[in-house]
Amino acid sequence: MAAGMRICRTIAAMRAACRELRRAGRRLGFVPTMGALHAGHLSLVRAARAQCGVVAVSLFVNPLQFGPKEDYGRYPRSFEQDCALLEAEGVELLFAPSVEEMYPAGAVTYVTVEGMSERLCGRSRPGHFRGVTTVVSKLFHIVEPDAAFFGQKDAAQSSILRRMVRDLDLPIEMVICPIVREADGLAMSSRNLYLTAEQRRAATVLFRALERVRELAEAGERGSLALAAAALKVLASEPEVRVDYVEVVDNDTLEPVAEVSRGALVAVAAYLGETRLIDNILLPASERN
Repeated sequence: MAAGMRICRTIAAMRAACRELRRAGRRLGFVPTMGALHAGHLSLVRAARAQCGVVAVSLFVNPLQFGPKEDYGRYPRSFEQDCALLEAEGVELLFAPSVEEMYPAGAVTYVTVEGMSERLCGRSRPGHFRGVTTVVSKLFHIVEPDAAFFGQKDAAQSSILRRMVRDLDLPIEMVICPIVREADGLAMSSRNLYLTAEQRRAATVLFRALERVRELAEAGERGSLALAAAALKVLASEPEVRVDYVEVVDNDTLEPVAEVSRGALVAVAAYLGETRLIDNILLPASERN
């Protein structure tokens, strides 16, 4: 690696490097990732660069957030390519620990955001969000960033992490950045690499379903049941797609809302073959409110 980016493999080295930067009075932005980086991740790095004096990224495929029948073993890993992309963005610090470094033998402590962690993806992926909140809380304690950057694509994750930061009084600004999409609307995801050509074509139906919801909401439809039904009708047009959920919820609590006058998160998850994709839109509060 070029001298511009320092790679830390241990918690002690990363903690020392971050403290050194903070002692120099620099605002530290942090982007946690699982690697297999794409333009969505790089948009978070650029947002961190725009708002902070120095940027740190973590690259760690976290086993705690994968269920026993999920894709931990085959999750895409491209370390050298990821490093080149991050260096090109001017990232100063990369934290790339091993599983053993992050989870010492006999570790039994977890961080759980009760209630919220069982909603949306948490319902169909038990334990997933406990894995996310545990690893992110550990990363926050190691890096101690001033601001942390996450993508709106993982809307439930972002809401749960915001609540964790609030409840634990962590002095970290949470910055949620817009979804980055392919030209045909598909939300960028490392899991898109799993799709066959036919599945990749069919996958755009998630965005089309959400766009139909947006159109109806802009035309005055406020009922969540009607909006969800419209999304399901669009999704049903693609036989390749098996719907996990379509939900209309409060963006802060992830609890279902009956209508969207005060704004809402519309989230969808669906399978194409064995690959599970998610997408969402935020509906603004109506002007009458």
